[in-house]
Amino acid sequence: MIERITAVWPGAPYPRGATWDGEGVNFSLFSEHADKVELCLFDPSGRRELQRIALPERTDHVWHGYLPEARPGMCYGYRVHGPYEPARGHRFNPNKLLLDPYAKDIIGTLRWSDAHFGYRLNHRLADLSFDRRDDAGGMPKCRVIDPAFTWGDDRRPRIDWHQMVIYELHVRGFTMLHPDVPAPLRGTYAGLASAPVVDYLQRLGVTTVELMPVHSFIDDRRLVENGLRNYWGYNSIGFFSPDHRYSAGGGVTEFKTMVKTLHSAGIEVILDVVYNHTAEGNQLGPTLSFRGIDNAAYYRLMPDDPRYYMDFTGCGNTLNMQHPHVLQLIMDSLRYWVIEMHVDGFRFDLASALARELYEVDRLGAFFDVLQQDPVLSQVKLIAEPWDLGEGGYQVGNFPPGWAEWNDRYRDTMRAYWKGDGGLIGEFAQRFTGSSDLYQPSGRTPNASVNFITAHDGFTLHDLVSYNDKHNEANLEDNRDGTDNNRSWNCGAEGPTDDEAINTLRARQKRNLLATLLLSQGVPMLQAGDELGRTQDGNNNAYCQDNPISWLHWESIDGELLAFVQRLIGLRREHPVFHRRHFFQGRAIHGADLKDIRWLKPDGTDMSDQEWGQDFARCLGVYLSGEALTERDRRGRPLRDDDFLVLFNAHHETLDFRLPATRSGVGWQVLLDTAHAQGLAVDGCFPGQASYPLQGRSLALLIDPRQS
Repeated sequence: MIERITAVWPGAPYPRGATWDGEGVNFSLFSEHADKVELCLFDPSGRRELQRIALPERTDHVWHGYLPEARPGMCYGYRVHGPYEPARGHRFNPNKLLLDPYAKDIIGTLRWSDAHFGYRLNHRLADLSFDRRDDAGGMPKCRVIDPAFTWGDDRRPRIDWHQMVIYELHVRGFTMLHPDVPAPLRGTYAGLASAPVVDYLQRLGVTTVELMPVHSFIDDRRLVENGLRNYWGYNSIGFFSPDHRYSAGGGVTEFKTMVKTLHSAGIEVILDVVYNHTAEGNQLGPTLSFRGIDNAAYYRLMPDDPRYYMDFTGCGNTLNMQHPHVLQLIMDSLRYWVIEMHVDGFRFDLASALARELYEVDRLGAFFDVLQQDPVLSQVKLIAEPWDLGEGGYQVGNFPPGWAEWNDRYRDTMRAYWKGDGGLIGEFAQRFTGSSDLYQPSGRTPNASVNFITAHDGFTLHDLVSYNDKHNEANLEDNRDGTDNNRSWNCGAEGPTDDEAINTLRARQKRNLLATLLLSQGVPMLQAGDELGRTQDGNNNAYCQDNPISWLHWESIDGELLAFVQRLIGLRREHPVFHRRHFFQGRAIHGADLKDIRWLKPDGTDMSDQEWGQDFARCLGVYLSGEALTERDRRGRPLRDDDFLVLFNAHHETLDFRLPATRSGVGWQVLLDTAHAQGLAVDGCFPGQASYPLQGRSLALLIDPRQS
């Protein structure tokens, strides 16, 4: 380690951040309103500040310098000088060490103290006096990396949208209790890439893992002081750095190895990214990076009083996508994760906030224009969480072509239908067939709809059928946090019970929801652990629970449920009728008297227009024609499939469902019936026009095999 840098050259304004070129390191930082930028160098531990170097050059508001003696492993941060005028939106304070927005590696933990705040509170909250305490000792540090990595023949799996099965998981929680993962690797990128975990993902049949946030993030002070953590990680501070709390010691290289390993297994990696806000919070938050580098440029400030922040996220601030350098920061971050880290796409948290040009959500905003024309990012998977907390922020169905969306209307409808609510069969049919009402008008396909029953935010699947109310006492917020609108049903008892009938019904309801999800058109997303029967003891907002409440308990899994899900995923994969590229037409195909889809009443006749709105209706069936497929394979050859019949009964009583005639003449074979343990079908074959005993609160899947 060089104790003191003696040579400082002008360097270059781009690329941003700290860039090792094999001979030295170029440092570059954007700040439009700063008067001076100091680069602070630290010893390898990050504890001792060795030297401060004023960056010698400024080009178009970018401060830069080149250190020919610097090497990878060097720890650094910035101190930025400028006006401290909160009333004008400026909060410069060189007493605060700042993280580089482009840092590729951030080490150490934020040790909270009052020194991390750029102000001292006087008697009135609006009176924020300048704070002179130095906070470097408690700050994480940036570290220069050598980006070299042997990718070999790594190739992205490039799974077609219609063939995807997404698996949302938390890097830490997924393996923390896994008995077959070596203890030092549990909860890490290396643990996720270990052989037992990769083998499990392959046997389950998922194609794509969606990792909850892995960008470097901060644990909120309130949580830390209460012995909790920001477990979910939606509190980003470093958009280029994989968080070190998920590293077994390999840092950036370990993350790359994980991606390469998953790719070798044919599994895509999508990142859940948080570009809508940062961990610095509102006007009373800490000064950690962006606020001290150039508050007025990086954040959306109130036009009539720039002391305050425009908050469309509920997290205190909103990044200023109107500023070209902030837009460039996000685009550079996205490209970095694709080009250097080889990830396959992104799920954008509160994506509507990224679309706001002024106050309104503009679907043709600059962010979407730039993404659409980008030769790298336009080729990867882009998924929106299509809402934020501002006025007009709910934008499900309104994102442009090229984007898929989390479809919460699918979630709410399927939960409510199987709960037993009435008047839903019309909405149910729309969601089951890919939500054409939402996505077809913009020219998109069923694959624009990412269907889910549960996700990280809310009840697990087991808790969805075990609790009527949330039980978030462990969050220490008096059970006020988390939504009360869960559309859940405890099946007769709140929480764990020894009542065999209730437990049997809960198991059936889980099978109903999972079968509906995996047989629906669109892209299904499973929450990790739902296939194992994971519970959070009724906590529907476990964002701060980095403990067994959130972790997967691998030694107490529901093996029958797991086998059921594996079977469903296999059926979906093998039969193109369940993952069509195009919406159903509901009419005769190619002039033949053969519809691609028919909706049936229990008496076997077709649904009429007026019958869709019947409040009492809880039962219906759908006939899916494999012969009427208009799909083609990659070589342009027509696809054909078997005919299927899916019967749904959310009523509590058994109904005799009259089956339609079969084209084969052989009869309907029952593939699965959720009324039976493990969803195994009853033996035998039902001829056309026969009645099928569809049990209360159950789903049945029948097949008329195509004759060769």
